[in-house]
Amino acid sequence: MYSREAQLAAFNRLLDIMDDLREKCPWDKKQTLESLRHLTIEETYELGDAILNNDKVEIKKELGDLLLHIVFYAKIGSETKDFDISDVTNSICDKLINRHPHIYGDVVVANEEEVKQNWEKLKLKEGKKSVLEGVPNSLPALVKASRIQDKAKGVGFDWEEKSQVWEKVQEELTEFHAEIEKGTAKTMEEEFGDVLFSLINYARFLNINPEDALERTNKKFITRFQYLEAQAEKMGKPLSEMTLAEMDVFWNEAKTM
Repeated sequence: MYSREAQLAAFNRLLDIMDDLREKCPWDKKQTLESLRHLTIEETYELGDAILNNDKVEIKKELGDLLLHIVFYAKIGSETKDFDISDVTNSICDKLINRHPHIYGDVVVANEEEVKQNWEKLKLKEGKKSVLEGVPNSLPALVKASRIQDKAKGVGFDWEEKSQVWEKVQEELTEFHAEIEKGTAKTMEEEFGDVLFSLINYARFLNINPEDALERTNKKFITRFQYLEAQAEKMGKPLSEMTLAEMDVFWNEAKTM
C-alpha cells in the first residue's frame, strides 16, 4: 500500500521544511534542546490520549508532531556538530541489530520471554551496571513502578505464580490497615506505596497495563461527573446544594449510558 520511495520522499520533505524553519522562522530559530523538552513531553501525552481513544486520525497527527520533534532535535544537534539525523537513525539501527541476535545472529529463542531476558543481559554487557538504569527518573511513579518490575522480571527476579502476588497484595493491605489504626502519616504513606506497588505487580501478571487501566477509569469518572453536573444545571441547583442521595440518582443514570 505504501511504497518505500514515497516514505523516503515524505521524510526528505520534512527534513527540507525543518531546514527552512530553522533558517527563516523567528520562533523555530530560537528553540534549543531544553526549550523543546516540555513540548515533547506534552506531545507524548497527547499521543497517549489518542491511542486510548482509538482515534486513528489523531494518532496519525500526534505521531507527526513527535516526528517533527525528533527531526528538530537532530537539526539542532547538527548545528552544534554533535549529531545529525543520520547519526540518530544509525544509532537505533545498530542497537536493534545488536539487541536482536536471534534475528541478525545465531542465537535461538523459544518465545517472547527469552527475547526480553536476552535484551536485558545484552544491556548489561553494553556497560550498564544495573538493569534498572534504563528506567527514567522523571517517569510518573505508576509508570515507573511498571517498568521497574518489567526490568526485574527480565533477569529472572519475579514471582512464580500470580496467586503468590495476590497473597502479597493482601499482606500489604493488612499492613496498611494496621498503620491506619496506629501509625503516623509517614508510615501510612509507606504502606500505601507498598499496596500500590503490589497491585501494579499483580496487574502485570494479569496482562493489565495499570497506567491505561487507571486512565480509562479517570475518563469514565470524568464522563459520569460531567453528566451529573449537566443534570444539576438543568435543575438549576448547584451540586454543593444537592444531597448525596440526589447526586446518586444522576450518577447511577450515567453508569447506564
